[in-house]
Amino acid sequence: MLEGILGNATAEKVLLYLEYFDAGYALGIARTFDDLPVSMVQRQLERLEAAGVLVSQLQGRTRVFSWNPRFAFEAELRALLRKAIKLLPADERNRYFGGRRRPRRSGKPL
Repeated sequence: MLEGILGNATAEKVLLYLEYFDAGYALGIARTFDDLPVSMVQRQLERLEAAGVLVSQLQGRTRVFSWNPRFAFEAELRALLRKAIKLLPADERNRYFGGRRRPRRSGKPL
């Protein structure tokens, strides 16, 4: 949908993921989109960080990427991505963004 504007489909998926979840790491993003190799996701994350769109920090041994609040067009880019997420077909949106991202608290009813 936005790959023409963002350069390629991998960059689009990476940014959609980050818009929906606010932060992420390469392997987690690649697993969300089954057809993406981790190396392609890492390359896009590094490119977006070099451009100033994203920032990263180490959490243990994992490099976690999030939005750079100092990026001049952060609000506009995120608004565009929110609209793109809303326009995704429901089955695709549920497949990519519908699953749990953390374990259920013990004792919590299903």
